[in-house]
Amino acid sequence: MKNIENVYTYWNSRPCNIRHSNKSQETVEFFDEVAIKKYKTEPHKYDFLELEKWKGKWVLELGCGLGTDAIQFAKAGANIVCVDLTDNSIKLCSKNFELHGLKGEFYVGSIEELEKFLPETYKGMFDLVYSFGVIHHTPNPSNVIEQVKKFIKPTGEFRFMVYSKFSYKLFWLMNSYSQWSFENVDELIQNYSEAQSGCPVTYTYTFDEVSDLLGKNFAIEKIWKDHIFKYDIENYKNNIFIPDKPFENISDEYFKKLEKELGWHTMCIAFPLIT
Repeated sequence: MKNIENVYTYWNSRPCNIRHSNKSQETVEFFDEVAIKKYKTEPHKYDFLELEKWKGKWVLELGCGLGTDAIQFAKAGANIVCVDLTDNSIKLCSKNFELHGLKGEFYVGSIEELEKFLPETYKGMFDLVYSFGVIHHTPNPSNVIEQVKKFIKPTGEFRFMVYSKFSYKLFWLMNSYSQWSFENVDELIQNYSEAQSGCPVTYTYTFDEVSDLLGKNFAIEKIWKDHIFKYDIENYKNNIFIPDKPFENISDEYFKKLEKELGWHTMCIAFPLIT
């Protein structure tokens, strides 16, 4: 059974990207190394932030993790509110802000239940609600959408990433584990979607399914696929960025075409519908 307690236990024990640096978690070098590695392998993520748009604006990040993106918003002059399910991530995120001399607000709680812990004054206040790789890990994503609608401005933007239903990663996993039945791919993805196996909840989406998820609450302005992890994993773990064999002799132009068709990340920009 998919439940929020299992999700909490999984992510609290090992926050996302925490092994991207061997430095002390009490140092700014740790958080900076995490950010450098993340944006090197996922440059589209940084582009997706469009930081210049949010100076002086209110930004709510759902699932802030270590605060890698939240710090970028704060540096760009945004008023940032960070939410994460786990105590460990919020502790690290707030430490990240402290070490960088930046201000933010931090809340622990489920993104399915924002009304339970965010101040009432935040309703209808946020110019941007941002979530990258988080909504697909909560048991009831439709509840998140209902909550976002209550806290976003009528003129605000909802920017998020969820995993793609059909991707290079799916076919790579099917090949790696010799599981060629599409009837079993949801379980395969759930087990191996992350760096640590056994994730309790992982959903994937087609473009139509994203539209269905947003329902009558949001209209999609833009939706697209991006990101194929192209590096040899064992070298990557040691901070050596060497393309895996399928990508050794591929041009950047052709690689971008592959990402557009088989990207693991479905990126979406949506706007609230007036109801």
